[in-house]
Amino acid sequence: MSSSHSVARTRANPSTDLASHVYARSRDWVLYRGDSLALLESFEEHTFDLIFADPPYFLSNGGFTCQGGKRVPVKKGDWDTSKGIEDDHAFTTAWLKACQRVLKPTGTIWVSGTQHVIFNVGFAMQKLGFKLLNTVSWYKPNASPNLACRYFTHSTEIIIWASPGSKGKLQHTFNYQDMKAENGGKQMRDVWALPRPGEEEIDTEGQGRIWTMTTPKPSEKVHGKHPTQKPIALLERIVEACTEEDALVLDPFCGSGTTGVAATSKGRRFVGIDMNDEYLALTKKRLG
Repeated sequence: MSSSHSVARTRANPSTDLASHVYARSRDWVLYRGDSLALLESFEEHTFDLIFADPPYFLSNGGFTCQGGKRVPVKKGDWDTSKGIEDDHAFTTAWLKACQRVLKPTGTIWVSGTQHVIFNVGFAMQKLGFKLLNTVSWYKPNASPNLACRYFTHSTEIIIWASPGSKGKLQHTFNYQDMKAENGGKQMRDVWALPRPGEEEIDTEGQGRIWTMTTPKPSEKVHGKHPTQKPIALLERIVEACTEEDALVLDPFCGSGTTGVAATSKGRRFVGIDMNDEYLALTKKRLG
């Protein structure tokens, strides 16, 4: 695979020249610089086996959080600023529709989010005709503390797993036996939490292991960091759960490139899209 077009198929007469948007490429991955909505229109339909999307959560609106034990403003970037409920929902619907077109009937999409965006995503998916397969709860035992002390500490994110269509027989890939084996021979549940290094796995009341998943470790940020970076373990599980080797994986909001790191480490191919040169440079370093 010596060119960007060997990683993913493009339309015969694309509205956008993808080649001019290539930031970096390798034999099994390609990074594009640009707006996801515009670039997705240039791929052939039914191109990708898996899409993982970590979209804006619309949190950068003057609030505060705890970082390194200090009170800091939530200011991830202009891309994370809410434009109002209606505009936010229109944006969510537009990028989901674009992803639905390029997803194979046998493929699936995973979308992560907190309460601030995930219900928006789920409603848009239902209106577009996606089949919602699961809502996975990712438990973060090392989540930031709650500074307001007016509600419970936010320590989970919800990840919606869906197939592109809700009619007819489900065609999506699910490596059920692999997930069961990883979970000690018991069906894997939809609450995920992977143990920290050195900690023992706990079988809670004989119901099967709950795997603990912390936020990204320092070793995952040696090349730099992204304000919404996800842990590699989370993406590795997603990739292994619903793709086969050499599958084509897309992340339309590439960020720090964790999806690409997980995909290529598992023998899959990867396409990442982002508008930010700093984050694309970080992804390139992490992909090697």
